[in-house]
Amino acid sequence: MTCLELNEKNILAAAAEIRAGKLVAFPTETVYGLGCDAFNTSALARVFEVKRRPRFDPLIIHIAALATLERLVDFSRLTEDGKHRLSVLCRAFWPGPLTLVLPKQAAVPDLATGGLETAAIRFPSHDGALRLIRESTGALAAPSANPFGYLSPTRARHVLEQLDGAVDLVLDGGPSDIGVESTVLDISGAAPRILRPGGVPRETIEAFTGPVAAGGDGEISSPGQLRSHYAPSKALYLHTAVEIRRLPFSADAAYLFFDRPSFEAFAENNKLSAGFREPGCGYFFVLSDTGNLVEAAARLFDLLHKIDALPAEPIHAERAPATGLGVAINDRLSRAGTDERP
Repeated sequence: MTCLELNEKNILAAAAEIRAGKLVAFPTETVYGLGCDAFNTSALARVFEVKRRPRFDPLIIHIAALATLERLVDFSRLTEDGKHRLSVLCRAFWPGPLTLVLPKQAAVPDLATGGLETAAIRFPSHDGALRLIRESTGALAAPSANPFGYLSPTRARHVLEQLDGAVDLVLDGGPSDIGVESTVLDISGAAPRILRPGGVPRETIEAFTGPVAAGGDGEISSPGQLRSHYAPSKALYLHTAVEIRRLPFSADAAYLFFDRPSFEAFAENNKLSAGFREPGCGYFFVLSDTGNLVEAAARLFDLLHKIDALPAEPIHAERAPATGLGVAINDRLSRAGTDERP
């Protein structure tokens, strides 16, 4: 597998690979994507094969120009309210970490949409990703560049470790800025619904659209809806702040605290010696010293990758506050979790 620095020369080389039906892993502001031409069914089939992804699970199609929506969306199946909502959301959040589920054009391959009559579409804000999309085919189907159900990659090395030899080219653009996947918002029906929390908090969307429902109808209608997903290879148990601070210390376990006060309270309750009073000593990790949700989201998958590589089990993780990006953090932890309690 070839890994190249993200620069103009290598972006053009990667775009040529995509036009030739190849698979390219590339950075976005959320996580690294595994991209191919959204209209090339052979390349789409290979994405499912490489990821070992169920064919019923739809892919997100990435664009770099609003004009590309004409190739993807059947606007005749949107109500006037839906068209207005689409216009408002595009102006407010694109480019950015928001995926919109919309009625698809018949020309969009069913393989890209899991056989659904809708397509999940995103306009990323990462400059390198946008350049790659424009120089290739204008529409790239790109799920996260990892085996299905495993931890999402926020660095090129995560892709190399998890998909070694299975991808034609990896573009290394450094760590992802946001670190959790995009919010998926279905606006194909009468009322908008968040199918997956992510990089744009629900409250922020509602400031532009009014009330938004959360959760699907039980059917798989967007990526990231399966109960078990985004998971490390080891057992992971979730705890509230109160619970994790009261856990007994185990030298064999790993601990992921949301903030520094939780770690300090855990250390105090367990009377840990000075040598264990810093994150990084033993198997202790903190998402954000100050409890900053943006920093915590950006570090989530990177720290889970590090913990998963350690000889430590199980993993004890603290829930984030259930506001803003904390909803997305908790969604990923919940889908990665073995159970609520050990």
